[in-house]
Amino acid sequence: MRFPDPRVTPLRGGPILRWGILGPGEIAGDFTATLHANTDQRVHAVASRSLERAERFAAANGVPRSYGDYRQLVADPGVDIVYVSSVNSEHRALAELAIAAGKHVLIEKPIGVDAEDARAIASAARAVGVFATEAMWSRYLPQTDVLRQLLDAGEFGDVKVVTADFGADFGTDHAAPVFRPELGGGSLRDIGIYPVWFARFVLGDPVAITARGSWLETGVDAQVAMILETADGAQAILGTTMLAETAVEATISGTLARAEVRSPFLMPDGFDFVRASERSTWTDDSGLRLREGLCWQATAIARHVTEGLTDSPVHSLDDSIAIMGILDTLRERI
Repeated sequence: MRFPDPRVTPLRGGPILRWGILGPGEIAGDFTATLHANTDQRVHAVASRSLERAERFAAANGVPRSYGDYRQLVADPGVDIVYVSSVNSEHRALAELAIAAGKHVLIEKPIGVDAEDARAIASAARAVGVFATEAMWSRYLPQTDVLRQLLDAGEFGDVKVVTADFGADFGTDHAAPVFRPELGGGSLRDIGIYPVWFARFVLGDPVAITARGSWLETGVDAQVAMILETADGAQAILGTTMLAETAVEATISGTLARAEVRSPFLMPDGFDFVRASERSTWTDDSGLRLREGLCWQATAIARHVTEGLTDSPVHSLDDSIAIMGILDTLRERI
């Protein structure tokens, strides 16, 4: 079959924003590296509560300015947009700090620790009139847009079942943020959000949510099996665990066709589209792999901001609020 072309913002040649980073962790390093290597976007400054840590990050990643106070970065007139990449429990406070300073914001997923955080961030951004969005970067990948077009064109028929899983072995260092409830840790918030996002992306909002799982002695959810059901009877069968590696694959099954999204389904690669006896393969030919795909969201956001938008038409604040609401319900039902 002939697949539609992905409707993505080109990585080069478009509007350029000067980015500031609040929280110089691993994901911020990956984000900065792919922006500088694959786009015209530039990280202008980084801030941490530790000036030494910010300076190390800046030196390693070619960032001109470093600050030991978050307030200094959001006051920097050379920063157009702030990327909040701190621990989950700080996302709301740091996003609100940037918004109050009149900065646009990209907040690492999850946007907060619960739906209340998501609503508060959305309200603050709308009141000030700045752009704000959650870094649901997988939604901006070329493969995701191709799937969106196939779904909208009815190529699957009536979608009946979605499956998705994300499991990783996080080890036994219980001092790490993912193991600490006070930092917004847990499998659902850290990686389970991806299967939940994918299910809602395909099926829309669920009307029934079922969950079975287990908790660690630290107080965070360790492993969760989920079923989300829609009003028309479609089901999403999902799983997440921080105790073992899983296949990290996804499928969409309809009355006319199915898609098998290759592992890891949340990162750039491709999928097989199967209809009757015909199997067609779509492959991402951008050359980007794994977290290099973080850059797609940045160029899209630069265009949105330049166009004067205050919300992402790709992954809206209402999308983030809805997903956080699903995660809240899942944790309640484990």
